[in-house]
Amino acid sequence: MPPTSLRPGARAGVVLAALLAALVASVAGAAGASAHVTVSSADAAAGGYGKLTFRVPNESDTASTVALRISVPEDAAMASLRAQPVPGWTVTTTSAQLAEPVEVHGQEISTYVSVVEFRADAGGGIAPGQFQEFSLSGGPFPDAATLSYPAVQTYSDGTESAWIEPTVDGQEEPASPAPVLTLTGGDAATAAGTDTAASAGHGHGGPVSNEPAGLALFVAILALAVGLAGVVLGYRAGRRTVSS
Repeated sequence: MPPTSLRPGARAGVVLAALLAALVASVAGAAGASAHVTVSSADAAAGGYGKLTFRVPNESDTASTVALRISVPEDAAMASLRAQPVPGWTVTTTSAQLAEPVEVHGQEISTYVSVVEFRADAGGGIAPGQFQEFSLSGGPFPDAATLSYPAVQTYSDGTESAWIEPTVDGQEEPASPAPVLTLTGGDAATAAGTDTAASAGHGHGGPVSNEPAGLALFVAILALAVGLAGVVLGYRAGRRTVSS
């Protein structure tokens, strides 16, 4: 046996260590992929009023998040939009002209809130390892299945994270996706829900996770299981070779 050769058990240990390292990297990558600005609501319905909550995790190890700028595209315009105060933060809004005025409760609306910005007071912000939630309330929501709200996160060191990339059905989630709100009710939302249910019905079981992070973790664990099986088989084959 050459001096540099490894016994079957040692080879198995080296392979196992490599597989564990790969799994750790995959899980870390999956966690990082999910750490972006998101928006959710418990009562947002097409044609109705509701509360939007933007969750903002701080992704920097050295700087604090000191500002969040939320854009409201014209296709997501609402006649009424207000921000909930956050202690230690100042909120400002910017209005824009609608290309075509809309009528809400018998009143013609020609402008809407197009930008909402939260800015931390001096010395404040979202510290590394923390997150903050910012809420808006408004309506009526358009008759749509989903609404996108591009957002820009600013850090105390001057860097920015632009969460502005559109998410396209059937395609992989972009690296910096814009927050997407799912609405309930309305013709478009109902049609989208029906399509989703029909698509799920053609499968052979529910998805492991609707989030890319969950899928990545599943793949990593599956790869580790396959790798461990290979290590065990290789180790047993090596022992039989040595014994013979």
